Order: sequence, then C-alpha cells, then structure tokens
Amino acid sequence: MNAQTPAATYECFDVEIADKVAHIRLKRPEAMNTMTRGFWNELPAIVRDISDNGRARCIVISSTGKHFSAGMDLAVFSTGGTTVGELTSDRYTAGESFRYHVRTLQDSFSCLDEARMPVLVAIQGGCIGGAVDMTSACDIRYATRDAFFCIQEINIGMTADVGTFPRLCKLIPEGHARELAYTGRRLTAERAKAIGLVNEVFDTHEEMLAYVLETAREIASKAPLAVAGSKVMINYARDHSIKDGLDYIALWNVGMFSPPHMQEAFKAKQEKRDGDFPDLIPLRKGM
Repeated sequence: MNAQTPAATYECFDVEIADKVAHIRLKRPEAMNTMTRGFWNELPAIVRDISDNGRARCIVISSTGKHFSAGMDLAVFSTGGTTVGELTSDRYTAGESFRYHVRTLQDSFSCLDEARMPVLVAIQGGCIGGAVDMTSACDIRYATRDAFFCIQEINIGMTADVGTFPRLCKLIPEGHARELAYTGRRLTAERAKAIGLVNEVFDTHEEMLAYVLETAREIASKAPLAVAGSKVMINYARDHSIKDGLDYIALWNVGMFSPPHMQEAFKAKQEKRDGDFPDLIPLRKGM
C-alpha cells in the first residue's frame, strides 16, 4: 500500500494514508471541533471506507487547536430549526422516531469499535460530552497533560446516550464512571491514566502525536490478520463469558490460523526486518 491522500474532501476532517496508517484529523479548531451534522455523516463514511476496503492496517484519530472536541453541536437535535419532538403533536410517535435518530448517532461511533483494524486516538485539551462517547469507542487512548474528560450531558440536564455508559463502564472502575456521570466533573489526564482510561500522558501535542503515529506504524508492521483477530477476540471477550471467549478463539483459529504468516514473522525477525504480510482484502458488497 503506497502513501496516499484520499481525493475526497470533508467539512470536519482531513484524512491521510501513509505507511499503512490512516490518520483522521478533526479540523475545526475555531469551533472547538464540535460535532455538527457533517461530522456525524462523515466519520462513519471515512472509517467504513478504510475498514471495508482494507486501505490501512491501523487508524489514528487526532485533533487540532486547543481542544480535542467540545462535543455535540446541539443543532444536530433539530431539523431546520425544528426540534425532533415538534415534528408531530404526538409525543409517543415522536419518541419512537427520536430513538432511531439516536441509534444513527450511536452507529457513527460504533464504526470505530467495529473497524477491522485498531483505532488509536490522541487527545488534547477538552474531551467533552460526545467526544467521551467517541474516544471510548477507540482501541487505545493517549492524552496530553492538559487534557480532561467531562460527561457534560449531566450539566445540561440530559443523560449521555451515544455510547459513554456501555463502553466507559468496561474501561474504568464503575465507581469512577458513576462519579463522572452524576457530577459532570472534569477527569484530568493524570487521573485518567491512573484509572486506566488512557495509556500514556505527554507534555505536548507534538510529542503525543509522534508517539501515537509510531505506535500505529509498529502495529501496521505486524501480520494484519493476526491484529484483526486480536481485536475481534478482545471485543468478544469484553462482551461474553470466559468460556464463550475460549470457544470463539478456537473456532476463529480453525478457519484463520495461518502457518505462512507465522513463518514469515519468524523469518523477518531472524533477518531483522519487517515482515511482508498480505493486507486485509476488501469486503464484498452485495452479490
């Protein structure tokens, strides 16, 4: 896979693919990278294109400006200035419709969890509201020392609904998740590392990004099938019992255990070079 920059241009993101790593950058620092309608439509399209077509072996998400993201642009909850609840006089049918609207937003972050390759995220400044939902769906989180996390929804009188609770409770002790959810307090980067939400904390954005991209390139040097299998297994283990997880990895290896990839890994290590592994193939669409 050669270095390339996708031809498409986006309202909220820059996308670059090089060294088998796809780098997705939020690019609206003047608006604190709030999540507009364009954001919710573009992110899943970008991630699914990379994943479905095997365009990279690892994805990095970073941001620009002082803050990673201030979260949801509240205009997303309206349609042409009209709130979803005002589209009908019947609040019950409005509620049914709104449920599907929220599920569409949830899917915009679930694509990160479901991507065939790992997703690493580099966080600076504020990671607020919907940004907590987003980063919780990534495989690994890194932060600058000035970063902070805030479940902002409680401060505006609502319950976070786009993915924070189902995922955050798997990432940090439940008591910490409850404290953040009930109080709306800020969780500092150092505290986030102490409770396991982020892997490393860096003094500067530049230092963090250099480390994250190098880690992504290291992941990209491994056998893509083995990396994809590891992500599938970790996600499956998170959502199932130990017994079910053991059975599933046995079934996975029945079909996808790869002696040629192992032989190449051994040979590459012996010759002190990166392995030459096949990329994930594009997924078939339709018949």
